[in-house]
This record gives sequence, C-alpha cells and structure tokens, in this order.
Amino acid sequence: MTPTRRPRFLLGTGGQQGPGVIAVTGAAGPAGRALVRSLLSRMSETATAGKGPAPTRVIAIDSAERIERLVMPVPTKPDPKPDPKPDPKPDPQPDPKLDPEPGPKADPKEPGDTAPETTVVTGADLAVLPTAPGEKPAESTEEKPRRRSYLPSGLTKREPRPARTDSVPDLGIVPGTDTGVEWRAADISSPDVVTALDQADVVIHLATADDLAEATGTGSPSDRRLRAVRAAQAVSMAAAAVGARRFVAVTSAMVLGARPDNPVPLPDDADCRADSDEGQVGDLLEVERVLERIPRVHPGLAFTLLRPAALVGPGVDTAVTRHFEAPRLLVLRGTGTQWQFCHVDDLAGAIWTVLTREIDGPLTVGAAGSMDESQVETISGMRRLEVPAGLAFSTAERLHRVGALNTPASELAYVVHPWVIGSRRLTEAGWEPLHDNESCLQGLLDDQRRRRAAPSGRRVGGRDAALGAAGAAVALLGTAAIVRQARSRQSKRRRSTLDP
Repeated sequence: MTPTRRPRFLLGTGGQQGPGVIAVTGAAGPAGRALVRSLLSRMSETATAGKGPAPTRVIAIDSAERIERLVMPVPTKPDPKPDPKPDPKPDPQPDPKLDPEPGPKADPKEPGDTAPETTVVTGADLAVLPTAPGEKPAESTEEKPRRRSYLPSGLTKREPRPARTDSVPDLGIVPGTDTGVEWRAADISSPDVVTALDQADVVIHLATADDLAEATGTGSPSDRRLRAVRAAQAVSMAAAAVGARRFVAVTSAMVLGARPDNPVPLPDDADCRADSDEGQVGDLLEVERVLERIPRVHPGLAFTLLRPAALVGPGVDTAVTRHFEAPRLLVLRGTGTQWQFCHVDDLAGAIWTVLTREIDGPLTVGAAGSMDESQVETISGMRRLEVPAGLAFSTAERLHRVGALNTPASELAYVVHPWVIGSRRLTEAGWEPLHDNESCLQGLLDDQRRRRAAPSGRRVGGRDAALGAAGAAVALLGTAAIVRQARSRQSKRRRSTLDP
C-alpha cells in the first residue's frame, strides 16, 4: 500500500472542520500505552462536550516484537504438589564452625540506641569495589579464612536478565481489546514506517526512554544510539510524506543538563548543557540535533518538541525511578537536590494542549514546583546515605568501567543536582498538571511495590536496581559498607564479653 498526501486537517477551534487521526510511534512502551489511553479519554470527553472537532481514532505504531509481547499471557506460578513420600530424615543443621561470624541480617540495635537519620560513608568504607582489568588488587592475594562477603554479587558481574513478562492490563492499552485504537506493526527506524503512518494528521514520536531494562539489555550503546537517530529521521520524513500537519517529538528535560549552578526553574528555551556521553542522555542530544532541522527541511510541517521532567507512571522504568529502589536515598555532601516529576497523564494533557492551541517550538513539561531532600525522605520513608561528591562519582565511574553498571557515571548528576523546569508556555496556554510532585512520588513507590510483589516482577531487590542506575549502585555499595561496619562492631562486642 502506497501512502498518499491528503489535505491537512486542523484540530483547533479556528481550523477546518473534519476528522483527524493521531499516530503514536513507540506506543508499545509503558509511556506509549499510557499516552494512548489518555488520548482516547480526552477524545471521548471532547466529542461528548461538543468542543469543536475531535480526532476519530488513534494509530499505535511499534515493532511487531513489542506489540506481540503485550498480548502474551502472563505466566503464573503453579501450585506446588505435595510430596507423596516425605523424607523422614531431619534437615542437617549448619555447622557453626564453617562461618564463625555469621552476623545479623539487619543493623544491630542495642537497648536504648536510636538509629541516626543520616549515615556518612567515607572512602575507606567503599574500598571493596571490584578490580578493573589491568588494575592491581588492593589487598594481598594470600589465602584467608572463609568469610561472608559484604559486597553484593550483582556488582561484580552482569547477571542474565529474566524473560520479559509484563503484566499488561494494569499498564494501560492492550492491542485488540480497545476501541478507537488501530495497532500497526512497523520498524520505526526504517523508511518503511511511512506505510504505517498513512492517514495520520498528527504524528507523536516518543523518543524518550521509558524502559531501562529493554534499552540497556540488548545491543551496544552505539547500536542503540543509531536506532534512536534513525527512528527520528524516518518518522519525521514519513510524517511530511503522508501530509501530516504537525509532528510532536517527546525527549526529556535531561538534555538541559543537571548542574549545581542551574537556575530554578529552567526556561523552556534553555540551552542544552548535558554531557554528550554514551548514555541515553547522549542519545537524546543526537536525536534533538536531527529534529531541529525539521522547520528548515519540511517547512509545511509544524513541529513541537516536548521535554518532560523525570517521567513517572505505571510501568515506567528509568534511571531516576530506579534510584528509589535502592536501600537508601543517596545524598552528596554539600549539594541540595531538588526533585521534580512529570506524570504520563500530564504529558498527554500537554500534547493535547499543543494540538488544540497550535503551539510550536520547544516546551518543558513537569509538575509545579519541586521537592527538597527532607520532603522526599518523609514521603518515601527511606533513610538518607551521605557520601562525598568526589567519592560518589569516582565509584560510579569505576563500576561502569568494570561492567557492573550499564549507565555512565555522568547520569548520577540527575539525582544530586537540580534540573527543575517551569513549563511557562504551556501554563500560559491553559495547561494545568493534574498530579503534583508528592502524588507522583507516591505513585512511583506504589508501582514499585506492586511490581516486586507480582510473580512477573522484573526486579526483586535493590541489587538488580543497581545494575541500571548510577545513584542506586552507589547507594547499594554504601549500604553494604554500613552493614559491614555494624557486623564489625557486633563482633568486637562479642569478643569483649569473652575477655577475662
């Protein structure tokens, strides 16, 4: 089927009366499904209220593999069958001689002791990092008595990732069950995507990464970046080819950079000061370099660039969300972190405002204001871990170098330095976020609890979370150092009671 150019339909109140079709590329991800669900809801409300012409349907486009994953049944654990012939022999008891210092499972507390709210970790406490290739080990190689390791095993090597078994119904749209949505399988990084975009009046391209496990689990960083850049090129050219009137791209406010001297809030047209490294932020910088040519290459295609704050929502998995799966909140000494989020439903509301108000250019999207460290601690119930800035970044860099961390150390800045945005242009156009930062954080924590409790949960603890986020990795190492200190103190107490 060869797509044909059609007259451009306008959704605004002053535009031409007629139906409109919205196409969403990358719709099989968590943010894409939530976006499609929210667009369907707004389409229904607009049609019911009679507030001008409403889009007739939504075209959801993604690869056949990702769409097929959404319709696969979620496996359940079978009930264990009782053993018809139980073993009458009792279980062997562990020999205490094999582990003379087993240590407690949690931090020891003496009667009358109170746990401090802030724990300070020094460089000596984090000296148990794995050794990079070519480096000399910090300790001698002579044989030592067997003892329990305090370094999580997940930080010494990459572990095989479990099979993806997402729980689709509670994450939004399910292909084949929703009216008003037409699912089309296509490789969005290929020029063939033009066929899937046929009849689209508005094209929404989700370039932001909303599934960290999928983005970093397969392929090299260079292959991942090449796919992201090619997808931006192919989708934008296809949108112009089919006669779409507007192209909306969603990246991230991370491209503005997280720095100690950032103004709060950052304006919509702030310069991109992020580091162009091998991480996902570097990918988005390359994508935006491609997108900024659209007004010159396709003058008849209106273009809007949305940069949301830290995206949250059902199933959204990013380096920022994984920071809250660590055992403690990482705080760098001498820094003042400001937290801001953007719910996927508010992102959909921002896109709807762009379509109805015909807003062009770069826009920032986020909840109003921000939260400081004390507010985050109160809502999350997590205790903070205070680490010197130089030590935290050097630890994250070494973890990345030895392969224990699949994101660069530079992304640690986004959980310790401010990158708060103002959303001024959208607010002036009438957009209002439905979720504040407190409710976004609470929803993020609730989603993580449900994911850990579900049989299909992808991660079961802080160790797995640390494999994908620099802040979580440093916090996990610091927590291990605290446990090591506590066990050492308890061991000294036991020896002192045995002395004559």
